[in-house]
Amino acid sequence: MITAIREVRRAKGLTLEEVAQRCRPSTTAQTIGRLETGTRTVSIGWLNRIAEALGVDAADLVTLPDRPDVPVAAVLDADGATAPRRAATIAPPRLEPELVAVTVSGSIGDYRAGDEIWCARIAPDGFAGAMNRDVLVPRPAGRFVFGRLLARDGTKLHLLPPGAGGRQQVVAEPAWIAVATQLVRTL
Repeated sequence: MITAIREVRRAKGLTLEEVAQRCRPSTTAQTIGRLETGTRTVSIGWLNRIAEALGVDAADLVTLPDRPDVPVAAVLDADGATAPRRAATIAPPRLEPELVAVTVSGSIGDYRAGDEIWCARIAPDGFAGAMNRDVLVPRPAGRFVFGRLLARDGTKLHLLPPGAGGRQQVVAEPAWIAVATQLVRTL
């Protein structure tokens, strides 16, 4: 199996030692290095441990022949755009069943017309983790509310829509909400 452990680790700016310490249970930098280079076989267990340590999905660490990777042409920071020190690629986002999308047809708040907002659906037991994040909340009759989750009062959610002058809205007992996880903006 060909892995992309080294590429992902470097893209995250982590050393072998840092990844080894983040593994649960922790391991040695030498072991991580052997797994990266293929001198030690990468089992599913190791793949999952390293993925968790890097904060990615295990599938992101496996190079698949049919998954197109996008070459990184430049790295942007406060000093401007520079060529990457080493050749690098990134994998485009994978579609997952719990993802829903919001398209922006007119600019509002931080969002521009043409933006796509990818959101991950979560059940009521996960609502607390979405505080202070933009969320999509279903309402009766096929309607929705989109805004910043400000508070949770029992089964009621308090949201502030994007844009100036928006009035706080309250939604009671939604079956699910979807947390904005990624913004796709055409330039």
